[in-house]
Amino acid sequence: KVSESVREKAWKTYESLSAADGALACNTKKKETWGVCIFIVAIDLDEVTFTFTELLKSIKMSVCTFFQFLKEVDVNMDTVSTKVDSTVSRLKKKYDVLFALYHKFERTCGLIYLEQPSSEISAELSSVLVLKNYWITFLLAKGKVLQVEDDLVISFQLLLCVLDYFIKLSPPAVLKEPYKSSVSAVTVNGSARTPRRGQNRSSRTAKQLDTDTKIIEILCKEHDCNLDEVKNVYFTSFIPFLNSAGIVASNGLPEVEVILKQYDELYLKNKDIDARLFLNHDETLQPDVIACSQLERTPLKNNPDEEINIILPQTPVRAAMNNIQQLIMILNSATDKPSDTLIKYFNNCTVNPKDSILKRVESFEHIFKKKFAEAVGQGWAEIGSQASIWRYKLGVRLYYRVMESMLKSEEERLSVQNFSKLLNDNIFHTSLLACAVEVVMATYGRNASQSDSTSAETDLSFPWILNVFDLKAFDFYKVIESFIRAEPNLTREMIKHLEHCEHRIMECLAWQSGSPLFDLIKQSKEREGQADQPEPTSTPNMPFQHNHTAADLYLSPVKSPTKKASGPPLSATSTPDAQPAVTPQTQKPQKSTSLSLFYKKVYLLAYRRLHTLFLHLLSDHPDLEPLIWTLFQHTLQNEYELMRDRHLDQIMMCSMYGICKVKNVDLRFKMIVSAYKELCNTNQETFKRVLIREEQYDSIIVFYNLVFMQKLKTNILQYASSRPPTLSPIPHIPRSPYQFSNSPRRVPAGNNIYISPLKSPYKFSDGFQSPTKMTPRSRILVSIGESFGTSEKFQKINQMLCNSEGQLKRSAEAGAAAPKPLKRLRFDIEGTDEADGSKHLPQESKFQQKLAEMTSTRTRMQKQKLNDGNDTSASEDK
Repeated sequence: KVSESVREKAWKTYESLSAADGALACNTKKKETWGVCIFIVAIDLDEVTFTFTELLKSIKMSVCTFFQFLKEVDVNMDTVSTKVDSTVSRLKKKYDVLFALYHKFERTCGLIYLEQPSSEISAELSSVLVLKNYWITFLLAKGKVLQVEDDLVISFQLLLCVLDYFIKLSPPAVLKEPYKSSVSAVTVNGSARTPRRGQNRSSRTAKQLDTDTKIIEILCKEHDCNLDEVKNVYFTSFIPFLNSAGIVASNGLPEVEVILKQYDELYLKNKDIDARLFLNHDETLQPDVIACSQLERTPLKNNPDEEINIILPQTPVRAAMNNIQQLIMILNSATDKPSDTLIKYFNNCTVNPKDSILKRVESFEHIFKKKFAEAVGQGWAEIGSQASIWRYKLGVRLYYRVMESMLKSEEERLSVQNFSKLLNDNIFHTSLLACAVEVVMATYGRNASQSDSTSAETDLSFPWILNVFDLKAFDFYKVIESFIRAEPNLTREMIKHLEHCEHRIMECLAWQSGSPLFDLIKQSKEREGQADQPEPTSTPNMPFQHNHTAADLYLSPVKSPTKKASGPPLSATSTPDAQPAVTPQTQKPQKSTSLSLFYKKVYLLAYRRLHTLFLHLLSDHPDLEPLIWTLFQHTLQNEYELMRDRHLDQIMMCSMYGICKVKNVDLRFKMIVSAYKELCNTNQETFKRVLIREEQYDSIIVFYNLVFMQKLKTNILQYASSRPPTLSPIPHIPRSPYQFSNSPRRVPAGNNIYISPLKSPYKFSDGFQSPTKMTPRSRILVSIGESFGTSEKFQKINQMLCNSEGQLKRSAEAGAAAPKPLKRLRFDIEGTDEADGSKHLPQESKFQQKLAEMTSTRTRMQKQKLNDGNDTSASEDK
């Protein structure tokens, strides 16, 4: 099936790989290497004349093994193009979604159907045939209805629609409860069902099938799905699909041969994965223990900022549903309009912003729906329209909720109620609304692989939202930290996503041409009067304080250094000019708060990245790290134009190569790139496609030779001289304000007693505050609000606590003192006030008192974790 042109170029690629260092082709994997070469060249030449599954069958490799092998083959930057990377990314995402859905489908069918129904049931309803018919119908519906094929959430909702349709047509005798009773009830209330096997199926009208929602309600409750959303998919997309596809026979069931033929046409057109083979547990679709997509998460362990978090295994579908349900439950009490509290804030403004806020929200709704429809394509039709409305609606609720929380916080901080200037700032509102909608989009767009590392972005992924709202990345960045602080109920996944967005902005998005960042740097240079030092106050080793709010950043692009960090003027009448005047002779030049904070964060991110890559490559040369960092930091501060339309990591890799070159350390770009590919949150396009000059791109080696080296040659050569440049201090790295401690905290007065924050996934059908069952093995686990188990556990815990009397007495001496900020959890002695003002009743047992203290300290823990970074910085300032 391969054309002559593909064959010839593939052979040249094969030969180049054979001649490369550590060649794979000449060893044991000749056939596999040849297959990979054909795959690479066929995509590059747009001459793919075979399906991906056909290729895998020919070289006897699984999907996961193929992807891993392709990664090994790509030892040179020019072996695999960004076009191939993009194709592989799409295939990986599609496989991850299909793999997750099939295993969810298989398990769900096991809960619905009896394995061995009574002999009265015909052979056509055997479990194997049921699985085949359902799965292929779903694949066909998914291929025809959904254009965004890696959308796990809507794909699963569509799968539930397929199950609902088939369950209604099934005889009760083959069903388990509660589906059996529900189908029987529908039959009695609808058209009478005769007891003989399925003879009345054809008499059931389409209307009854379409309007009855009992089964779909059970399915949604079981899988924590939003009923309204699934019903929308069912009525607007699935039923029209059945009617238009012409696959339904007179008995209401799709004809297997018809759907097989139609799916085959779809599969040959897409030339990708034959998902029917999941039914046979085909070896090409089975996950490989070493190479499967789950391994994509492993590099995350290399991130020094990421604390180890051991949680119970959770399927991708369940994780996605839980995140959506948690978001919905957070917003259940929120409204689509400003609350009474917000209205009061609006009325207190010198210029009431209410009308402009409502008008802006309505205007962006129309824009969002239009852009969403363009992104997902015509295939979604009504489903896309309804999905966009629902997602935007949730975003608006979150927008108003966070705005109210921000204003309350600002009122406490500044003791003012007139926020006219802030609430009439268009960019602030646009950024806040965009951030809220992005949280919703990310929650719904959660991919089965849950990995942001090497895969390309989908159409709806960040920074898509910036284009929708016509918003600059640098402006969007200003609201992220305040947004996270203002909404304490954000899940870990939501916070991690927003942090990822912030990193993307600092890495490259804020450095794109047209960004306000460059104007701020230029203004700063003019104020400082130092052409080579745009932001001298952003010393890397200064303690980093996370006490800036969105108001600081949006309202004070310039701020006097002599003014305390109490916040900017927020009312329309309270302007910088109205502040107490400073003597002209002693007044220092003003600096940009937003620019200063941005540079500090960029330095932190840059050094973390550099340190991680350095440990991979140059751990034997520790003396080189400060030199590389000095060159890296110098470039960001003084030669920042090199960052225009480029990526932070490109400057990092060039700095590392340049220092090694001048210090005669053998480190080739190929080695740097190979190590870089193993880091988390990296994209191969970063080193394969670097801007050289206007609209001309090439590899990072070409960028180093033609651009980086030419600009910094004099500076780099200084490191080889007897008088090298002054070394830049290593940045002070605080605890991230976005991450929660996952480590158990020891109770000082207890005997090996620890308290950890809840980190198990929630099962929402049991209620928002009910975590799923955990298995702590030999350890004792106490969860406030749930039964503790056997009496032996009570006795053992009481015994452990009683053994701590000596330590409790020592702590009693300080009982009258005001409680210190919670660094470690403390149990106070009997009768003393708790930190939250609560007291113990005399009749309470010691264990009840301890549990009450645990309850109060849990609340304090959550606040303390967010403020740990501030505490560290404050103590150092003193």
